[in-house]
Amino acid sequence: MKKHKGLVAILVLFLACGVLALVSWIPVTELIKLDMVDGNVRIALVTDLHSCYYGPDQRWLIERIAKESPDVILLGGDIFDDGLPDDNAHKLIEFLVTQYPCYYVTGNHEFWSGRVDEMKAYMKSIGVTVLDGDCETITVNGVTIDVCGVDDPTYMSEEQWLEQLDAAYAKADSTHFRILFTHRPEKVDIYSRYEFDLILAGHAHAGQMKIPFINRGLLAPDQGFFAKYVDGLYTLDNGSVMEVSRGLSRESTRLPRFFNHPELVVIDLY
Repeated sequence: MKKHKGLVAILVLFLACGVLALVSWIPVTELIKLDMVDGNVRIALVTDLHSCYYGPDQRWLIERIAKESPDVILLGGDIFDDGLPDDNAHKLIEFLVTQYPCYYVTGNHEFWSGRVDEMKAYMKSIGVTVLDGDCETITVNGVTIDVCGVDDPTYMSEEQWLEQLDAAYAKADSTHFRILFTHRPEKVDIYSRYEFDLILAGHAHAGQMKIPFINRGLLAPDQGFFAKYVDGLYTLDNGSVMEVSRGLSRESTRLPRFFNHPELVVIDLY
């Protein structure tokens, strides 16, 4: 009898985990409002897609983005994957770039694929602005914004990566609203040396399993166990605000998400 009860308990546990994983597969839109500019700007942050499937021709994700009517889209790295084919990423980006200004920084998986130069060239060829140590000034609804971006530092020395960051920052104007667009959230000690108003990142996948109530991830790349910078807003020592997206990866990851819906992040600056 005890053995039977034990097997039932194990079965119930497995079923509960399966249901939780399926629920955590459902994507959500996270709307963040930041009182930081004199005007109104809406940014859609799309990160860590990993070329995952969101319906025929990526219609689910395209319609979710269209519903939010963003002024600009930032593609925050790992849009492509080093294992899955590029088709889903291509379908999404080729539509988005016809509707919105799009900016892109690389992630580690683009470098791991061995095709990062090809991916950058593709982005440029369809009209996406690639930021790899550069800064673009845009004006949206009367608000002037400098969008500065850096490559993922996977195969760079820290000195090389800092050269990119310095070059991008040097092009930013202190009278403009300054955004640092980067794949990595964990480099907060470095980001705190610069006077960016807003930092946008992904990469952590919220630690794959987000620990309830304490906003920590069980295990995140480059942060280890009980990772801190995994989801939502953080204020750095210098006053910069950093938003970390949980990303949109699903079937590309070996481990299921728990307490961790894939997300489209929409940021309202006002």
